[in-house]
Amino acid sequence: MEGSLRQSKSKATADESSSLKASDTVPLPVYLTNAFFFTVFFSVVYFLLLRWREKIRNSTPLHVVSLSDIAAMATFVGSFIYLVGFFGIGFVQSIIIPEDDEDEFERLMVKEDSEKLPCAAAPKSDDLKIAKKIEVTADDEEIIKSVVEGKIPSYALESKLGDCHRAAAIRREALQRITGKSLEGLPLEGLDYESILGQCCEMPVGYVQIPVGIAGPLLLDECEYSVPMATTEGCLVASTNRGCKAIYASGGATSSLYRDAMTRAPVVRFGSAKRAAELKLFLEDPLNFETLSLVFNSSSRFGRLQSIKCAVAGKNLYIRFSCSTGDAMGMNMVSKGVQNTLDFLSNQFPDMDVMGISGNYCSDKKPAAVNWIEGRGKSVVCEAVIQGDIVNKVLKTDVASLVELNMLKNLTGSAVAGALGGFNAHASNIVSAIYIATGQDPAQNIESSHCITMMEAVNDGKDLHVSVTMPCIEVGTVGGGTQLASQSACLNLLGVKGANKEAPGSNARLLATIVAGSVLAGELSLMSAIAAGQLVKSHMKYNRSNKDVANIKS
Repeated sequence: MEGSLRQSKSKATADESSSLKASDTVPLPVYLTNAFFFTVFFSVVYFLLLRWREKIRNSTPLHVVSLSDIAAMATFVGSFIYLVGFFGIGFVQSIIIPEDDEDEFERLMVKEDSEKLPCAAAPKSDDLKIAKKIEVTADDEEIIKSVVEGKIPSYALESKLGDCHRAAAIRREALQRITGKSLEGLPLEGLDYESILGQCCEMPVGYVQIPVGIAGPLLLDECEYSVPMATTEGCLVASTNRGCKAIYASGGATSSLYRDAMTRAPVVRFGSAKRAAELKLFLEDPLNFETLSLVFNSSSRFGRLQSIKCAVAGKNLYIRFSCSTGDAMGMNMVSKGVQNTLDFLSNQFPDMDVMGISGNYCSDKKPAAVNWIEGRGKSVVCEAVIQGDIVNKVLKTDVASLVELNMLKNLTGSAVAGALGGFNAHASNIVSAIYIATGQDPAQNIESSHCITMMEAVNDGKDLHVSVTMPCIEVGTVGGGTQLASQSACLNLLGVKGANKEAPGSNARLLATIVAGSVLAGELSLMSAIAAGQLVKSHMKYNRSNKDVANIKS
């Protein structure tokens, strides 16, 4: 006990000493002290120069010094040491360097922070203030104050510092001071901030932890997959895992990818509706497709134009381009091709006014009938025949109950609700969990979760045929968040990491079928739980914590 007290006191002393500044030992204000030593320094130099000139004129040896000479030289050394110290340098630089924000920022950045300690992800003791003080150096303190005062823009820290981790730590501390709210518990360490720069997240202050569970093995197309799912919802992984077990015991599931095309739909305007209709006819004329394809495809090695579909709304024309995108999800790829095509069309139709590269006829990250009907990204259908005894033993229900519930809930109930692509039990649960784990765009869960679940009794009513049809699975294995370490590891677990050089696009297509197969397992298990009356009971058992958090922490 006594040793721990001594250790705490020594830590507090060290912390206090680390927070002291050189100026704290001087009773006068810093600017007065600087002015005093500056005056003394040049006065002593002037005095010594006069003395040496007098000795030279009188032929007196320079090494012969008087008491006043000794005092002057001692004063010279002392004032010189002060001026080259930290505050001395700052005082001199304030004269020779312009006092604009950019130059001030550069002055603060030049010195490397070799003494900076790693920031604590989540301090587990009561010494949070001590931990915060230890991680902030003198140089960082000046930058933090400048950010708080608005002299330095927070978004410019990475480009100016050249150290993404340090920038995140400084931004985090500045945010805490501005808001007066603590970010304790939000991890800072453990993330490669260089890898997210310019493509994943701007102005980071840490990262959020989401548990990753494994469902499987999923037996799909005669291959086994362990499916990573990032979620905070209890029972989700367990339920999907039970569906995988039922599928595996019944011989596995099969999938078919019947369409692969990402879309982008700009909106253009003309002076009359007639001109808009003329462009529509031009674009949809098969004789013009080859020329348009050459223009579109010139922007990418993998982007290949597949079709163009147009919709007229008065003087406005919405042009929906569809193209293959290799192993990338492809939004940027198709956008570049669209821009090339619009530039080409502007020569053919000089009165065309491009209003926007996206006119929502795509349609991205919004529920839309055009996606449900035409598809977007990868369109997949996945099916399995679950044996009757497996339905009874593993899923704890029967075939007839599942078929009836699916008709009443997923089909009729969704129709009553006016659902758009939502003819399923919880496809979005599985899609979101896999998307987050594998670095996909979570917002595209909206259209990617379009799914219709079908259940039918087969083999004289003994077995269950179950299928999911998903026309808009938007996934990629390169670009975006897929290159982050955690997400890359999950893709590697599935065997779809990066681009497939031998068969471009095959990794992304395989990932889409795995998503559909996992949704099939999730639908099968949840529907069985509802049919057997197990839903509430299982969630009360597994999704509600009755643990004493205080005891866990202690």
